[in-house]
Amino acid sequence: MDQWFRAETAATTPGPARAPQDTIDTASGLTGERCLELFDSQATSRHLDLAARRLGREGRGYYSIGSSGHEGNAAVAAALRVTDPALLHYRSGAFFVERARRVPGLDPIRDVLLGVTAAAADPISGGRHKVFGSKPAHIIPQTSTIASHLPRAVGLAFALDRATQLHLRTEWPADAVVVCSFGDASANHSTAAGAINTAIHTAHQGVPMPILFVCEDNGLGISVPTPRTWIEQAYGTRPGLKYYDADGTDLPAALAAASAAADHVRAHRTPAFLRLRTVRLLGHAGSDVESAYRRAADIAADLRRDPVTATARLLVTAGIATADEVIRRYDEIGARVAEEAEKVGLEPKLSSAAEVTAPLAPTRPALVRTDAWRTTPLAHSRADSPTAHPNPAAAPASPPVASASPTATSSSPSATPTGPTAAHTDPPAASPAKDAESAAVLANSPVTDTPTASGEALTLAQAINQTLAQLLARDPDVLVFGEDVGRKGGVYGVTKGLQQSFGRRRVFDTLLDEQSVLGTALGAGLAGFVPIPEIQYLAYVHNAEDQLRGEAATLSFFSVGRYRNPVVVRIAGLAYQKGFGGHFHNENSLAALRDIPGLVLAVPSRADDAAAMLRTCVAAARVDGRVCVFVEPIALYHTRDLYRGGDGGWLAPISGVRHAEIGRARVYGAGADLTIVTFGNGVPMSLRVARRLAERGVHARVLDLRWLAPLPVEDLLDHARATGRVLIADETRRSGGVSEAVCTALLDAGFEGRMARVTSADSFVPLGPAASAVLLDEAAIEAAALALGRDR
Repeated sequence: MDQWFRAETAATTPGPARAPQDTIDTASGLTGERCLELFDSQATSRHLDLAARRLGREGRGYYSIGSSGHEGNAAVAAALRVTDPALLHYRSGAFFVERARRVPGLDPIRDVLLGVTAAAADPISGGRHKVFGSKPAHIIPQTSTIASHLPRAVGLAFALDRATQLHLRTEWPADAVVVCSFGDASANHSTAAGAINTAIHTAHQGVPMPILFVCEDNGLGISVPTPRTWIEQAYGTRPGLKYYDADGTDLPAALAAASAAADHVRAHRTPAFLRLRTVRLLGHAGSDVESAYRRAADIAADLRRDPVTATARLLVTAGIATADEVIRRYDEIGARVAEEAEKVGLEPKLSSAAEVTAPLAPTRPALVRTDAWRTTPLAHSRADSPTAHPNPAAAPASPPVASASPTATSSSPSATPTGPTAAHTDPPAASPAKDAESAAVLANSPVTDTPTASGEALTLAQAINQTLAQLLARDPDVLVFGEDVGRKGGVYGVTKGLQQSFGRRRVFDTLLDEQSVLGTALGAGLAGFVPIPEIQYLAYVHNAEDQLRGEAATLSFFSVGRYRNPVVVRIAGLAYQKGFGGHFHNENSLAALRDIPGLVLAVPSRADDAAAMLRTCVAAARVDGRVCVFVEPIALYHTRDLYRGGDGGWLAPISGVRHAEIGRARVYGAGADLTIVTFGNGVPMSLRVARRLAERGVHARVLDLRWLAPLPVEDLLDHARATGRVLIADETRRSGGVSEAVCTALLDAGFEGRMARVTSADSFVPLGPAASAVLLDEAAIEAAALALGRDR
């Protein structure tokens, strides 16, 4: 490839000499001077590919998916502003170089090579992955993306204009354009199809959607060919999607098309699609031997379309530079890259687990606590976020319409003779809970503690509804959305009345696509919002799990916290709906969520915990950029009673309850014989069992884990050691369930007491009465508890 460039450039017939400022292509407005700059970016990307190969062969480099053949994407960078946020394909190297070159103080050569060598000094990922990313250049890092970044890009485009409408500042200008590049094979992925459909669907409703999709079409998905006309046929005639096509090996043509596409999106705030026809040189990656599946003639034909060589020919034929001058320029860039490659090879690598995992789960509990207890809107933008909050007087003035509150039959939330004790839910020393709302806040906030100031007891669903209303009223950066959350108020009425109170810009319905729901949240989080999306049922999140695992949870990790995805995902989940709905509406597996590094998994079981934990999740998202999943037990949404019909024992007031420290459990009772460890639906079941056990002389305490990630290990050990016997009542499955982690935590800590576990079966939940055959029940808990309790 290098030899081809030299030979072809040297053999090019020169044109009459021209001044660098002369225009050499009228369609694109390309001048000789600009062409030289873009050639430098293309040549730099090419030499970085070659250096990555060399470093890999020498055992000093660890990444060699190159951009050779795609260097025409430098034209896309040239057509956009530096302040247009970019989410890039892993072959968009020349785009990265051109964008970074325009930012004072950035060195794209060193930055890319630090990533290739996994050096701890890598300015974007800190040696965790070679990614194209830069905070100063507004390039949001992506890893080896197979279309998974498109939903986030669509969400960001939506959020930019939504922030403008809500008078919230972001780090991007109001007329910014989001650019998202990907390959032709990725264009066939369901994630890409769904994201592009969401962009068109959103724009169709008149909602601004300023996004430019760039498909870098080299005709290959590793070894699988993409039909030459497929991308145009699939996307070229979509109503509502302006389509552009250009030869990416022809720099002026690529620049003209990219400029037209960018201008269209900026002016109309509607999506556009640019197909950039490219070639793939050097194979898929360093380990790929493309001669094993491609004909030599096809490989040679691609080489003849080399975009770097094509730009060199243009410079010579346009009379901007001689062949020798172009080759010398190319070699000088190569020498600089080679020199830098030698230097970065000596840079230290990450060497400990602590170093590697540092960006995964940032936690500042004191600040989270303060934010959770806060009762007034933030007065200024957060120090670590570009979002500034508008005047709270703009908030709606009427109170939200919440679900009808029950008449409490018991004013006490106590569930055992000794009453429940919540670990670490006390207010800070200067407790905002003890301060009355100021007159100014009351005048501008539609929701205060007034609905529950008298200690009115609520159901779980009512508590979540009122807490969401309070959060929306307090902070204009909060958005609540998902399928059916608006006009309908949610499948179970949990968001009832919120849209009427806070408007469709703050509380809105989405289309039926979980990937797009979560993608909207990830983009909104980037723009400075605290999004609270809803997934209707736990089973449905598996349709979009990679948006949490591969996108949300990795962003802080691969950017060393420079970018974050604050989000609180509400999910109606778990089982015990008396057989209704089958396994899709009675999903009882949390394993796929529990093993995502850094993710916070909350499962409240009663109203006061739900209010405190939801506030804490929102605070953790805002303060630390945490990704939180808030699983709401459907069967407990409207539960009122605990021991007998009409006792109101599962209702609780939420006034003055604003914080529940992440990773701290809640204990009910002080029994000295046995600790029953549980969560979710298991809590009321275990409390009923504990009352029956007490009648038989076995005194148990019930420990509600509440937080399933991170587990409340400290509280678990304290209460396990206090009784010496532990029974884990786990409503999830026996294999991969929560009980396995609890047992492991006890064993790792050297717990020497007796322990046992009872779980649901390793089965999907069937329809109808058969559900009770596979789900954990009170009889199983009681039998196991008696077996442990007798051994004294």
